[in-house]
Amino acid sequence: MTSIQHTHWQHTYTTHPAMYGWEPSAPARHAAEVFRAAGAQDVLELGAGHGRDTLYFARAGFTVHALDFSAVGLEQLRRAARDQNLTDRVTTTVHDVREPLPLPDASADAVFAHMLLCMALSTAEIHTLVGEVRRVLRPGGTFVYTVRHTGDADYRTGTAHGDDIYEHGGFAVHFFPRSLVDTLAEGWEPAEVHAFEEGALPRRLWRVTQVRPR
Repeated sequence: MTSIQHTHWQHTYTTHPAMYGWEPSAPARHAAEVFRAAGAQDVLELGAGHGRDTLYFARAGFTVHALDFSAVGLEQLRRAARDQNLTDRVTTTVHDVREPLPLPDASADAVFAHMLLCMALSTAEIHTLVGEVRRVLRPGGTFVYTVRHTGDADYRTGTAHGDDIYEHGGFAVHFFPRSLVDTLAEGWEPAEVHAFEEGALPRRLWRVTQVRPR
């Protein structure tokens, strides 16, 4: 499924440049406030896509390292960063989060991932990724992520791939039960879990904020 999803995203960004527009997501706006209050300076963004949230963080004064497995999406991000004179604040790396994150231990102040964890990742891969996030965060660093959950209207519809993964229109989504969110928060400082909706369906998501203990 990994190669199929990669090809699908590459094609999607090619045929629909800047498909999500350039306005930042509501979770990114929230995350910027949380990161600023925590004194963060550098942000690692997972699944940055074409960079609407990356650029927002950069404009807000953060240094951002943006990861995505779509080279097409990241090229759109780099062009936009050049147009907005933000190249000194934005670094991009083509990376599949199934592999270890390309950062040293305790090297990031904050990590942000809007709907990346609920892509076509198995539960085991999600646990490994959150372990990697914890590894690269400095003590006291903040992790903000969002995921579609099992209360979403698309849950248990479309093509089933097992492990709560369902495919709609070529996009595979791992829908999170609350128990998975709670398990991923074990060993972190108490998490904030905020339910919200996004888009026209609407998509139903959780926004999770958790902190690596000092």
